[in-house]
Amino acid sequence: MTETSSRRDFLRTAGIAGAALAAGPTILDGAPDGKIVLAFVGVGHIHTPGFVILLNGRPDVRVKWVWDHDPERAKVRAADLQAPVAGTLDDVFSDPEVQGVVICSETDRHPALVAAAARAGKHMFVEKPMGVSAEGSLEMAATINQAGLLFTTGYFMRMDPKHLFLKEQIEAGSFGTITRAQAWNVHSGSLGGWFDEKPGDPANTWRWMADPKVAGVGAFGDLGTHSLDILMWLLGDVRAVSAEIEVVTGRYDDCDEAGTALMRFASGVTGTLTAGWVDVADPVKFIIAGTEGQALIVNGALRFESKKVEGSSLDRPWTDLPPQPKAPLHQFVDAVAGGSTAHLVTPDEAAARVVVMEAMYEAARTGTRVEIG
Repeated sequence: MTETSSRRDFLRTAGIAGAALAAGPTILDGAPDGKIVLAFVGVGHIHTPGFVILLNGRPDVRVKWVWDHDPERAKVRAADLQAPVAGTLDDVFSDPEVQGVVICSETDRHPALVAAAARAGKHMFVEKPMGVSAEGSLEMAATINQAGLLFTTGYFMRMDPKHLFLKEQIEAGSFGTITRAQAWNVHSGSLGGWFDEKPGDPANTWRWMADPKVAGVGAFGDLGTHSLDILMWLLGDVRAVSAEIEVVTGRYDDCDEAGTALMRFASGVTGTLTAGWVDVADPVKFIIAGTEGQALIVNGALRFESKKVEGSSLDRPWTDLPPQPKAPLHQFVDAVAGGSTAHLVTPDEAAARVVVMEAMYEAARTGTRVEIG
């Protein structure tokens, strides 16, 4: 089977698998005190400290175990959470009280951890990207779906009221025939040495994130996956890509630090995605244009104009926005407790982003247009 046919088969069957998940996972009982019992399985991701703060702020949650392949790293986070360090993964996965796991390991460790969690019947929050490869991500999605477990990942941009508003307006037809969309997600991580080794502070060393063999991607994929998610969430499947992805400073050896991709969506929309770690600012986030309307997000403000929406104008910010949902990890915890699953990212969605991102890297490496499906 070719890479292209594999991607096409996945995109064709994703809706079927998603429907199976929607039938409803089993919600475990948790602890006798009624708290939601979770465990950290891997604590190496740069977002881990924020997740620790979030869970510590929820009186309805108890983190029972912390495991990491690096014992020193696990020890620091376990102290933050006032939880014991798990000596082995079996301590976590064999514990009947544990309802769900937060997987913040290095990306290349996701497949084994996801497979173990699925076998144990534990719901999963898995940090993005889902995997280092399209093939591995498709396998993880199938495993989670077959187990009927709750899943989500850290695509927090979906919770931005501006993006929610744009989705509403697209579905309402306010843009007419959409012709193009452009998304940016950049910061100064390479310029500021965010991923440098930090001897003496093992819990806060993110150097692996600038090693594509471990992370699966460099800067373009690390930040670009967020905006790619928004583009696909708003506009649907991607059918073909081309890209330029490059090393700029060389601070992290051959890890890419910037890139731009051109996409052709199944709907006929042309999109561009720009992401990287070598920008001193990130003022322009999104532009969408159609035959009846246009919108842009600049300096945190949405401007919107449509022939179909009275009072809309690009001359001033549009502030009539939907309420902001909770952060993805909050949503995961609520869903494990039996709450709404409406905003969870499905395993198929998470895998589809890796499929497209891998195609972008392939296009940049070969200098060709890569067909996806």
